[in-house]
Amino acid sequence: MKIPAAAPLTLRREGQETSLVRVGDVVFGGPTVVLIGGPCAVEDRQQILDTARYVAEAGGRMLRGGAWKPRTSPYSFQGLGEEGLPLLVAAREVTGLPVVTEVLDPRDVELVAGTADMLQIGSRNIQNFPLLKEAGASGTPVLLKRGMMTTVDEWLLSAEHVLNAGGRDVVLCERGIRTFDPALRNTLDVGGVALLKTLTHLPVIVDPSHAAGDRRLVCALARAAVAAGADGLLVETHPDPSSARSDGQQSLDPDEFRELAVSCRAVARALGRDL
Repeated sequence: MKIPAAAPLTLRREGQETSLVRVGDVVFGGPTVVLIGGPCAVEDRQQILDTARYVAEAGGRMLRGGAWKPRTSPYSFQGLGEEGLPLLVAAREVTGLPVVTEVLDPRDVELVAGTADMLQIGSRNIQNFPLLKEAGASGTPVLLKRGMMTTVDEWLLSAEHVLNAGGRDVVLCERGIRTFDPALRNTLDVGGVALLKTLTHLPVIVDPSHAAGDRRLVCALARAAVAAGADGLLVETHPDPSSARSDGQQSLDPDEFRELAVSCRAVARALGRDL
């Protein structure tokens, strides 16, 4: 596959190194595999503070947590909305971890960019072009998740929208795609990760949690992602997954998160990297 000529900003030119994307003191695309951990949704102050503390202790470099949650059912927990943002700020102040959170609406980009260190564009919004352009124009680094039915070509063109709007710091996130087999929530495209490392200069990370949909499989998929060359991992973790208001079945508890960090660090070091 070749990147289409219409995507010149994402193209890795011959001899070009992976672009470094800086979020605070965290660097994507360098020798360190960046571990990001946190809950699917911010639920309350204690939950996010407890999570941030053990993520940092395990070697996590960033905190994830959704203030707004796009849910398939309108009756599922939709997140705290704007009320969740100061809780993320509090967690950052306590631990020093930069924060990445999802933005759903172009009208909220300025608000979220004023709080978070990185904007996440979720899989459902991969082709929400007004949102992509607004995020690119914000000047805040963007984490662009692959759509569940998005081709590599389409994904890169979505990144092109962000870059063309003025964004310079984009990280791609593979999170599994829908296939014919319902055994897993999604199918992790490990080959796509390896392919992207040759096609684009943008850093590529992996979300093994959404790919698996089952916490028992998350660590194995995370190790595979690091082995395939991923520049980071985005992992869902919760102090008590059984009580999580969103995605508890795929969220690691504190001990499981620590075990994942140790396991993936060993893989990274075998490849001459760190985590």
